[in-house]
Amino acid sequence: MDPLSHAVTGAAIGALVSGRPGLRAGLIAGALAGMAPDLDIFLRSETDPLLHLEFHRGFTHSLFFGPILALASAAIFHPFVRSRLPFARNFLVCLAAIWLHGLLDAATSYGTSLYWPFSDARVGWNMIAVIDPLYTAPALGLVAATFFGCRLRWSALALLWMGGYVALGGVQRERAQRAIEAEAQRRGHSAVAAEAKPSIFNQVVFRTVYRVEDSYFVDAVRVGYFGSVKVYPGSEVPVFDRATAFPDLPAESRLARDIERFGHFSMGFLYQVPGNPEIVADLRYALVPNAIDPLWGILVDPARAEEHAPFETFREVTPERRDHFRRMLLGQPLP
Repeated sequence: MDPLSHAVTGAAIGALVSGRPGLRAGLIAGALAGMAPDLDIFLRSETDPLLHLEFHRGFTHSLFFGPILALASAAIFHPFVRSRLPFARNFLVCLAAIWLHGLLDAATSYGTSLYWPFSDARVGWNMIAVIDPLYTAPALGLVAATFFGCRLRWSALALLWMGGYVALGGVQRERAQRAIEAEAQRRGHSAVAAEAKPSIFNQVVFRTVYRVEDSYFVDAVRVGYFGSVKVYPGSEVPVFDRATAFPDLPAESRLARDIERFGHFSMGFLYQVPGNPEIVADLRYALVPNAIDPLWGILVDPARAEEHAPFETFREVTPERRDHFRRMLLGQPLP
């Protein structure tokens, strides 16, 4: 999730772990430690565009690396908080904040290396959007009340709000999955396992993807909080196969390995963009939940097989896309 959400989450747990004597020190240490795993954004390469995708939400987010990062964070904070927070308690504050960071990121759909080094699988539970103001804003107010009022109960309420909101997202995801599986059966597609991922800023409209033989079907499902469910049909795209798409690309080439790396990051959801077959994109995301316009992808040029694949983003927010997204949020028909 975004840095502010991680800071708020870390601050709330930091205040509770530190206790009343070191409340403010624990809150600040928790906020800073809650953002520490995202220091991996600085692991980049000018010659390898995909390196930042491999390392972001990588080993620094692992539950098993957490104690090491917590120890380093506590050592850095200790000179500033030792009068209020003993080192052992400081370490526990940092560890709790760092572990919550990894778990919160895993609750999104982006993919998090939660179990490194024992597994390189990217975990994504699809319970909350990467940015969701309804998660962050109330918790921020409660954490601020903790800081200025020195009352632990406000941080406890913040954690209850955040935990409840994520749990509600899991319920919403299950409702969206059931809805699209029922829609797939109406289309004559049986034995479908669908993925439902919350669209940005909310847990009401979900982007859904399911596979039938060699095709992906992309739709959007709106699941209102009070029982209203509406399916917005999308499009069908072929499942990506490197050997078929680029038969002249050597399997051991650097470019072929980059396609595999991007596929691991995308958790297998790769496709060639219709009309732009040189773009291999991540089907999990789009600006409009039922669209197949890519949010990001790599450019594949078999003539440059020993060069790294360029990474490109496509984030043009047009009035039409904004209107379609607004209509889905409100449950209105599309034009």
